[in-house]
Amino acid sequence: MSSNIPWVNSPRLFNSLSLSAQTAYAELCDQLSAQKINLLGHLPGSFQRMTKRGRRYVYYNYRDMDGSQRMAYVGPESDRVERLIQKVQKEKNNPALDIIRSQAKACIALGCLSTLSKHFRVVNRLNQYGFFMAGATLIGTHAFLGMGNALGVAWSSAHRTNDIDFAHAGKNVSLALGANMKLSVHDALTSLEMGLLPITEFSGKTGAQYRNPSDPELRLDFLTSLNRSGEVVTMPDLGLSLQPMKFMEYSLESSLELALISNEGACLVNIPLPERYAIHKLIVAGERPVNEVVKSNKDIAQAAALFMYYLQSNKEDQLYQAWEDAIVRGPGWSGRLKKGLAKMLMSYPILENFRV
Repeated sequence: MSSNIPWVNSPRLFNSLSLSAQTAYAELCDQLSAQKINLLGHLPGSFQRMTKRGRRYVYYNYRDMDGSQRMAYVGPESDRVERLIQKVQKEKNNPALDIIRSQAKACIALGCLSTLSKHFRVVNRLNQYGFFMAGATLIGTHAFLGMGNALGVAWSSAHRTNDIDFAHAGKNVSLALGANMKLSVHDALTSLEMGLLPITEFSGKTGAQYRNPSDPELRLDFLTSLNRSGEVVTMPDLGLSLQPMKFMEYSLESSLELALISNEGACLVNIPLPERYAIHKLIVAGERPVNEVVKSNKDIAQAAALFMYYLQSNKEDQLYQAWEDAIVRGPGWSGRLKKGLAKMLMSYPILENFRV
């Protein structure tokens, strides 16, 4: 892979955030992490470490109000998580919501990109119900928007959408979570009183989409990786159905936790690793039919912005590893990926020296 690209006079697909904006966003992420751990710390129980698939994870083991033993997922073991746990155990103070809201507004004022308030309310309510702690991932344009803030850049375009897309590994991938975690996504969405209704399939089964008939700017999709039957996957422990999609497992195998921000506040979500998101967008663009040219162009624009970020930041090795992981999965993967790359280079010739 080569990144010997002349960036002078290249189109600006993003602008670097100021150091003040990056610092404010990092502080907001720490506040939210401390808040999550603090909420757990007020329940009778203790933090525990467990090893799964060769990695160490931190949980909080406690008894629920009904006496049931529960294990809440905190995160992968790291110095940062340990510092936050120690801070929580010393202070035992829950950061007030108005502090989070003020910090989020400060991030926006300094140049961080925010999501629409009504979209944030949906994501935040699912977060409050434990959806992301149960292994869910925010995907699509909202993930792209959030990863820009986490990478220290503000995207120039391709970050507006009417859809909110979520994904879950479902029954196909073993997750690092307690097996007894249950929640109801349907109850969470109903509690918002935003007119969101599940779409029913022709078979009579409740599908994996929610819509508001009177608001075309609000659409929710819940996805998972493709199974042999291709049928909707029902997840009773989540109170949710998931629509299988080809190639989705690639984005769900690794994730990153970050803050999604709005004028109403901020919440922690899981998103795909940015380099894998970029490669996945090329695969999806190579899969789309000609009548989805608008969506394909958006996929390409987001992939190009991330490619340019990694190449300009001299982090192309991460892109290379993500590319290799996809290209070796078979001719269907490699064919679509190369087709998506060709589309990107046609639209963004500044990346034409990119070689694999």
